Amino acid sequence: MSKTIKVALAGAGAFGIKHLDAIKLIDGVEVVSLVSRELDKTREVAAKYGIGHCTTELADSLALAEVDAVILCTPTQMHASQAIACLKAGKHVQVEIPLADSWKDAQAVVELQKQSGLVAMCGHTRRFNPSHQWVHRKVVSADFNIQQMDVQTYFFRRTNMNALGQPRSWTDHLLWHHAAHTVDLFAYQTGAPIVQANAIQGPIHPVLGIAMDMSIQLKSASGAICTLSLSFNNEGPLGTFFRYIGDTGTYIARYDDLVDGKDQKIDVSQVDVSMNGIELQDREFFAAIREGREPNASVAQVLPCYQVLHRLEEQLGRS
Repeated sequence: MSKTIKVALAGAGAFGIKHLDAIKLIDGVEVVSLVSRELDKTREVAAKYGIGHCTTELADSLALAEVDAVILCTPTQMHASQAIACLKAGKHVQVEIPLADSWKDAQAVVELQKQSGLVAMCGHTRRFNPSHQWVHRKVVSADFNIQQMDVQTYFFRRTNMNALGQPRSWTDHLLWHHAAHTVDLFAYQTGAPIVQANAIQGPIHPVLGIAMDMSIQLKSASGAICTLSLSFNNEGPLGTFFRYIGDTGTYIARYDDLVDGKDQKIDVSQVDVSMNGIELQDREFFAAIREGREPNASVAQVLPCYQVLHRLEEQLGRS
């Protein structure tokens, strides 16, 4: 595909804006349709980014013949059904993490992708952050073997607000959303499937109906282990922090930044063409479309992550 890739983006919230900003930096790609829940706000965002078509219905965008691909930044509970709708409409699709909030739905998306032959990718951004790419290359070159990953995913979300401080129309989830980043990354970085998984959770929030604190343990077939702590109760530094403990060093990744165990900064600016993980993720999506190949973080590649989450959910339900 040599022509401009025409894109529809669904979900003009905090993460949708990140994708719109990233796409502005990528040649040969144009967002031509914007979908979001409130039409007036959607029109405001569309005007800011020069997007000619806006709607509150994904079906309106899928009906546009010019649309080649769709990026879904919509509520978690809509991801699988909307990804399936995009594939049935003949559109390539990138769905933000998580792919689904059930194992059955995740499988359904992957099965349809295989039947369609279209590019379908999930936004597992940690695969693309330069910090994690740097570690991945050391693992692949056998210069570094992971013995343990210690990960903290901390937010302060005792009310249902998004990253922009605006009320959400849906409820976030520690297991199916935030744990998905680390579960997938652990398998990706160790290069081996997860063979053991265990989880415990704290009290269920009386209004939100979700666990606000969770602890997960994982073991890779490589022998490496992972300890993941998640909280929506944390009044401190927010975000996710990854400590890689290996046989030749210790590295701590904070989004696109990386330091060693002595807190000395590691230059990762030359790892890729950008320091923006979302931009790199989007570049991979569009490159896969142009080259007719499977992208890194394809729905098929990340499917094992959702099987692990399913097992953990069953375990938590029994406890």
